[in-house]
Amino acid sequence: MATFTCLLSSPLFSHPKRHRLHHHPLPFSPSQLKSDWGYGRRVLVRVKCSNEPSDDGVEAETGLRSSGSGIGSGISSYSWCAGLGGLGFLETSYLSYLKFTGSDAFCPVGGGSCGDVLNSSYAAVFGIPLPFIGMVAYGAAAFLALKLAAKDLPFGIDESNGGLILLGTTTSMATASAYFLYILNTQFAEASCSYCLASVLLSFSLFFTTAKSLGWQKIREEVGLQICIAGLVFAALSNSYSASALPPPTRFGEKFLPYTPTEIKAPSSPLALKLAAHLRSVGAKMYGAFWCSHCLEQKEMFGQEAAKMLDYGECYPDGFKIGTPLSQECKEVKIRGFPMWVIKGQVLEGIQEFPALAKASGFEAGEFSGELAELAKLSAEANMQP
Repeated sequence: MATFTCLLSSPLFSHPKRHRLHHHPLPFSPSQLKSDWGYGRRVLVRVKCSNEPSDDGVEAETGLRSSGSGIGSGISSYSWCAGLGGLGFLETSYLSYLKFTGSDAFCPVGGGSCGDVLNSSYAAVFGIPLPFIGMVAYGAAAFLALKLAAKDLPFGIDESNGGLILLGTTTSMATASAYFLYILNTQFAEASCSYCLASVLLSFSLFFTTAKSLGWQKIREEVGLQICIAGLVFAALSNSYSASALPPPTRFGEKFLPYTPTEIKAPSSPLALKLAAHLRSVGAKMYGAFWCSHCLEQKEMFGQEAAKMLDYGECYPDGFKIGTPLSQECKEVKIRGFPMWVIKGQVLEGIQEFPALAKASGFEAGEFSGELAELAKLSAEANMQP
């Protein structure tokens, strides 16, 4: 773009088609030009002339393409990565809490729960709990994506290298998720783990969003790096589980589980004996499955003698395998999970403490009032703990 001075003279206006000033407007009005020309003065006008073809449409299109490219492959995509990483961080933080506190939800009807997977030998890599590893990975991905979106990377890292670091992080997360999805489908075929599936979805979404941010051309250029990272993750997980000498999970790895009566070893307390007798007298009934660890825990609370007094309904009396239907009685009461109590028309799901069973059944504690009150206090304190 060059700037020079043009001398306006009569030929300029007598042959408008031969002398054009492109699309740039004149810095004066036609009336002013006519007036000045009428007095015989020459007007010097500074205009900008280009030695290359150009027009508004081309400039506007170029600017729009540049702006759209920045939005599509940079800040907005990295912001999506940060959001997905934040969701994954929250989910794995919750799973870490369940892991470290030993908390668990009641068993689903399908034959296992997220707690069964979380408490299995597969839930640790080289002794480190898997949810904690996921929490660190999601947190790192969210932090890096936020910094990339703000173009404020730490340690002097430029945007190109920062994008590659994020790509390596999400590639390793997607590879690990694929490996764990295979473990879930083969070793825990009957376990229902919605949190596990949500984590798989988030990690793959992070990878594809990162790929969109960098552009598929860049992804193709770095395919060797991604294969190397995926191979290292796969080898590390395989070595970890091989070193642990994991036994095959008997409850979910077999095609058929024959019915086996649960064995109660704990002795019964006087309170447990009296409460069990009362529950049976009012028609209270407990429903469960022989493979359900929570059902066994509920019976252990009563002890060996009192557990035999309970009215118990087994939902898989002929054994369990994929597709085995519930017993007719369990279908009629619409079992949704194990254990489940039906007391005077009221449904209680999951393991129930003695105070809750006593309240639902109208149990008169008498001499056991103090013991029940103490159990209720301990239960409330346990529920209030983070």
